[in-house]
Amino acid sequence: MSLKIAVLVSGRGSNLQAIIDAIESGKINGVIEVIISNKKDAYALERAKRHNIEGVFIDPSSCKSKDDYDRAIIKILEEKDIGLVCLAGFMRILTPYFVNKYKRRIINIHPSLLPAFPGLEVQKKALDYGVKFTGATVHFVDEGVDSGPIIIQSVVPIMDTDTPEILSERILKEEHRIYPEAIKLFAEGRIVVKGRRVFTPFPSI
Repeated sequence: MSLKIAVLVSGRGSNLQAIIDAIESGKINGVIEVIISNKKDAYALERAKRHNIEGVFIDPSSCKSKDDYDRAIIKILEEKDIGLVCLAGFMRILTPYFVNKYKRRIINIHPSLLPAFPGLEVQKKALDYGVKFTGATVHFVDEGVDSGPIIIQSVVPIMDTDTPEILSERILKEEHRIYPEAIKLFAEGRIVVKGRRVFTPFPSI
């Protein structure tokens, strides 16, 4: 049975495209049932059209509170019986109600080796701090900011000539590789969380 996936977006959706490509190539046994954006002009919604996936814009100004906004999203997720929610550049912090409603069923991609450099402008933070390596992290979403259990990480070396923009593009290539891999593991039921540690056992023969 295919995993029913929803992807929440705010921007161009390059990680969304990586997920779509992995599904269409047969790498992931899943289907994206809906793509939801909080930005009307997000290019990710155009990607949805190109692949005949339902795209929905929910205007934050139409909701009285963050809770109401999240409940509007949840209503759609419940109607479509979504099994996994993927954040792909979704520029809103989910409410505790949303996180607990879909506990261990929301994942996110972040352009650093968490727990280092959570939040925004992380490539600049890494360069300013002087670390020699950074990378990308796929993690479960909890009530904190980029603080949930880590599923997959990929290491990216920092070069002396890097700028935040150059480093961002190099990290993005790894994001596109590991995000579909994490979704694949979830779809195969191969993710086990014990405390903060995530294990990915091989399927039994």
